[in-house]
Amino acid sequence: MNPTKRKQSGAIGTVILFCIAVVCAGALWIYFDEDVARKLKQEAEIQSMAVIGDVATKRLASASGEGTHGAAVDLIKRPIEVREVAENIHYATGVGNTIMITTSEGVVLFDTGLVIQSANQLQILKDTVSDADVRYIILSHSHADHIGGTRFWMDEGTDIIAHQNFEEEQRYLSELQPYQYGRNRTLFPWMPAWEDRPDIALMRYGGIVPTITVDDWETYAFTLGGIEFQVIGAPGAEGADNAVLWLPQQKVLISGDFFGPQFPQFPNIFTMRGEKVRKPVEYIKSLDRLIALNPDVILPSHLDPTIGAEKIRKGMQRIRDAVQYVHDETIAGMNAGKTVNQLMKEIKLPANLELVQNHGRVDWAVKSIWEYYMGWFRFESTTELYPIPAQDVYADLAQIAGNENLIALANNYLIQGEPVKTLHITEIALAGDPQNASALALRGQALVELLERAENGLRNDYEIYWLKSQLDTAP
Repeated sequence: MNPTKRKQSGAIGTVILFCIAVVCAGALWIYFDEDVARKLKQEAEIQSMAVIGDVATKRLASASGEGTHGAAVDLIKRPIEVREVAENIHYATGVGNTIMITTSEGVVLFDTGLVIQSANQLQILKDTVSDADVRYIILSHSHADHIGGTRFWMDEGTDIIAHQNFEEEQRYLSELQPYQYGRNRTLFPWMPAWEDRPDIALMRYGGIVPTITVDDWETYAFTLGGIEFQVIGAPGAEGADNAVLWLPQQKVLISGDFFGPQFPQFPNIFTMRGEKVRKPVEYIKSLDRLIALNPDVILPSHLDPTIGAEKIRKGMQRIRDAVQYVHDETIAGMNAGKTVNQLMKEIKLPANLELVQNHGRVDWAVKSIWEYYMGWFRFESTTELYPIPAQDVYADLAQIAGNENLIALANNYLIQGEPVKTLHITEIALAGDPQNASALALRGQALVELLERAENGLRNDYEIYWLKSQLDTAP
């Protein structure tokens, strides 16, 4: 066994033994007092998660400093500390923020962070802000970095508020977790391997059942300790189950991932790691709903607040108009008979709608919109209808064309500044001869060229993660 892997596995094994010990110790109290037993078990779980979180932090020791860009590799660097937005609004930083609103009648939470950080966020918020009863937990959506600490925060009688589609989104993400885990780890290499992760009940994704739900563009309102809360269903952002919290008295919009990790930016209508297609028209409608609120502060579940009503209004309007523009141009191009690849090349944001594209990309959004409306069959090739991909004939093509000709063609494309075409040709060459040194070298050069363009161009995080992963795993 690799010494690093052995050390990691040993540390995780120690954590698991600790978890079993503290949970079993709590179970002994069942014979004496059920209420004490419940509280003791919850405290034991929190202590266990704190230990696991510390182990995970040590694994990421090289990722020092605070991330401010919004990329996942930056977010993992953020220290866990409490920051104040208003006298009654605080948040604990981390990969995902846990936001606490205090009232004279108890606490309201919005999102509960990533499971390996949730115990430390809980402890620091209770120690420095409030340890009052948690009356409501509002979940922005079903992603793991937003719901991880929910079970640790819940008191008896705590209401969980989420979108009506929360359970369905949680269901499909749970069922596809083994498949998606590998994809996520390719993009986020700081994650442990599937077989090395601590697979214990208190860390597993899912199993959260809302007690109160809100549907698309509906509002669930309540008052606690004199503070008004409005939970609004706002689909189309990070998924079909997106919800936000509006505090009308303070004009604070707690937005979850509605805008992504930065504000303003082009939204992630398509997520490269893989999820259901997000709906652009619904997102535009949700944006109109939130623009009308005219917030003074946006507090997201990643990174820090944006302050200033005019700045926020202009930012939201630009996001809305940019999405509308890309949507309308895609529809117009489809009606004009253009292919999806033509539209991906042609559609650009006009200067007055420019937004950073490090989270979502315009060309990927074009493809996503096209497939959202028309599905997978493009009417371009009969072969689309059958389970025989072009790659199945690559080895035969390589044999007929000959390696020398393929290498020359790939090299010529690279010289002409066409690295993607170079990759197409090297894929054919490598299908015929997987260890061909010239083809592997050209493939590496093409990937380096694409990475340099990405880092000096749109700086889309996911494109960069993918290209680096391909270079890291190259023979």
